[in-house]
Amino acid sequence: MKEHKILWQYIKPYRFTVLLGIVCILVSMLTSLLIPYIVGKAVDDLAEEITWKKVLEYSSAVLLASFISGIFLFLQRRLLINASRHIEYDMRQDFFNSLIYQPMEFFQRNRVGDLMARATNDLAAVRQIVGPMILYSFQAIFAISVVLPILISLSAKLTFLLLLIMPLVSIAVKILGQIIHNRFEKVQEKFSEITAMAQENLAGVRVIRAFVREESEIKKFEKLNREYAAQNLSLVKYSAAMRPLLFFLIGLGFVVIVAVGVPMAVRGEISAGDFTAFILYLQRMIWYLIAMGYVVNLYQRGMASLKRVRQVQEIEPKIKDLPNAITKPRIKGEIEFRNLSFSYNGVKVLKNINLKIKSGQTVAFVGKTGSGKTTLISLIPRLLETDEDTLFIDGVPVKKYRLKDLRRAIGFVPQESFLFSDTLAANIAFGIEEENTEKLKEMIEKAADVASLTEEIKLFPYGFDQLVGERGITLSGGQKQRVCIARAIIRNPQILILDDALSSVDTATEEAILKNLKDFRNGRTTLIVSHRISTVCDADLICVLRDGEIVERGTHQELLKLQGEYASLYRRQLLEQEIEAVT
Repeated sequence: MKEHKILWQYIKPYRFTVLLGIVCILVSMLTSLLIPYIVGKAVDDLAEEITWKKVLEYSSAVLLASFISGIFLFLQRRLLINASRHIEYDMRQDFFNSLIYQPMEFFQRNRVGDLMARATNDLAAVRQIVGPMILYSFQAIFAISVVLPILISLSAKLTFLLLLIMPLVSIAVKILGQIIHNRFEKVQEKFSEITAMAQENLAGVRVIRAFVREESEIKKFEKLNREYAAQNLSLVKYSAAMRPLLFFLIGLGFVVIVAVGVPMAVRGEISAGDFTAFILYLQRMIWYLIAMGYVVNLYQRGMASLKRVRQVQEIEPKIKDLPNAITKPRIKGEIEFRNLSFSYNGVKVLKNINLKIKSGQTVAFVGKTGSGKTTLISLIPRLLETDEDTLFIDGVPVKKYRLKDLRRAIGFVPQESFLFSDTLAANIAFGIEEENTEKLKEMIEKAADVASLTEEIKLFPYGFDQLVGERGITLSGGQKQRVCIARAIIRNPQILILDDALSSVDTATEEAILKNLKDFRNGRTTLIVSHRISTVCDADLICVLRDGEIVERGTHQELLKLQGEYASLYRRQLLEQEIEAVT
């Protein structure tokens, strides 16, 4: 199976630790299996004559064997469980790495809650394969390998009777194991649904409260939770049946052995000591045969979870460095679209875009919602992928750049202002690698000044060290937008992209930010997407998009003279301002 090869790749770096753990299992098993032999000998020897010397000798031998077995039992668990934790760490790291490089479409198709379930619950189940499963498997293998020959040497007849029962155990394990595998896959899928719903509800708690949907969401979660519980109970029914069934089958064998063995001991066909040793060895083997049922349970759960994890990891990121991508000189900022078209799921949203933006130029894009503005600018940092030879930066096809080189040259402020649950300073400095704390502090303050954020930060109890809460919940929409602007500015990018980045600020703050940005924009290529004419009127070039096409282009004054869509939008916004002033 492919999953086995994948699992081996993770075990391989720790193979010597695992091997040493297996050696410890062998030593522990061999010493512990000496105990029934010593007890058997003691029974026969003490039956002839009981002396304190013999009692002390046999007791000391049992204690010594138990002590040595205990030491190696500790070592085997320490080595194998530690290795399993390291392997879990590697797998979780690789899983996270595979997620972080996926494009935006991936996260539109896959729910975050489902991905979280795979990163936590499923990986924990996979770890059980490497730790407890290996531990119990080799214990059982060694025990059976050593005990079976000993049982044959003690009594071939009793061992033969025992082996008649064993096929029933194997059949039970195989049938129940497959059922557990299938049921566990369904349980994990349902767990993913629960995690996804919980994540969405917690992230959208404001919307839920605003629309008074608490009771409705509680009922939906209750239904999903009940289904999850039912799936778990279905799994538990078979998991719980595994051990009692094995107990019964093995107990059946035990009854047969006692029924046949006791008369044999009475007739002298087997000594009392050998029969005692046989029973003790049989007890040991029964325990490890039952443990095999647990092992099968762990294996089936772990392989089902590994399959789910690999389903995500095997998805190749569509946006990645080309094999022939090379390091380019520092990007100057000239951008050119040549006959560029772009489609979402077969629907064309950009059509034959031809536009050349000179280095240091400020270009604005306006148009109705859905006209393709955000899609167009998202192609520049390759957040979305375009066709070959349709988008160029400094005359080089954008795909020829390494992603990290391209994106380091771009400061991007998206429509949705996302902040991390950290301090204001950490959010502004996100992505900056500056070890000099004083210099970094100066850079943060300067970026905040440009974003007209400094005065408001001074009002916070801890200033720049103020925690903003998850997704910046403690800040207003305008404050979050300005933190994102400061985050883009501090990178000192050659290309600055503002995607409706001032939609949540008032007109006075917008005017102050635009004034600060005017100086910052000097020598940088700046792309602005906005619905407000006041934001874009000073741009060197304004492009009006409609249904994915550029239908008008020119300066503010040139577009007003055209008396087209731009002029209509301008008049409408002037009228809105007049109405607001009157009211």
